[in-house]
Amino acid sequence: MTQSQEHSSPRQAAPPSPHSLQNKLMRVLWGIVQATLFRCSPRPFHAWRNFLLRLFGAKLHKSARVYPRAKVWGPWNLVMHELSAIADDVDCYCVKPITIGARSTVSQYSYLCGATHDHERSALPLIPMPITIGEDVWIAADVFVAPGTTINDGVVVGARSSVFTDLPAWTICIGSPAKPKGPRALDSHPTTDQPNQTEEPSP
Repeated sequence: MTQSQEHSSPRQAAPPSPHSLQNKLMRVLWGIVQATLFRCSPRPFHAWRNFLLRLFGAKLHKSARVYPRAKVWGPWNLVMHELSAIADDVDCYCVKPITIGARSTVSQYSYLCGATHDHERSALPLIPMPITIGEDVWIAADVFVAPGTTINDGVVVGARSSVFTDLPAWTICIGSPAKPKGPRALDSHPTTDQPNQTEEPSP
């Protein structure tokens, strides 16, 4: 008997989907809207994209910004506060609620992963988990944020880092896994020159 055979086990039947029929139908409809009316909208049309997201249950402050090439799995699980932003090419896999606090920015190519799979079961059932991003956070380009994590207020996550655990407030965190490398200090005008107020954030 080979080593692979020793560790193999009969594959169980696929578990029932955790998603209701209504959820599946809503995702089909949203997929059509996202691929057409949302993605094809001009970049400055933030109010229009917010309107479309709200139609599908998103809770957005009027100043929130979601850019047209961002991918949102289920708008009904997206919460965005004042002056928060999701840049182009961000993948927001919000199977459970993903909350983005005021003045926080998620930069290009980042992946907010709101679910994992139970690897201890051969059928790999889905395990949805929420993600919370606090206020005044900057998630730089190409960051992976794991399910169930909280990025507390004021954190900067360096480009191409991976967040697997909660990050302490007002720190600069880099690496895979991301770890605090030092404190973050702001000047006396923390809302001045925020990149998400007028244009797409850059790493």
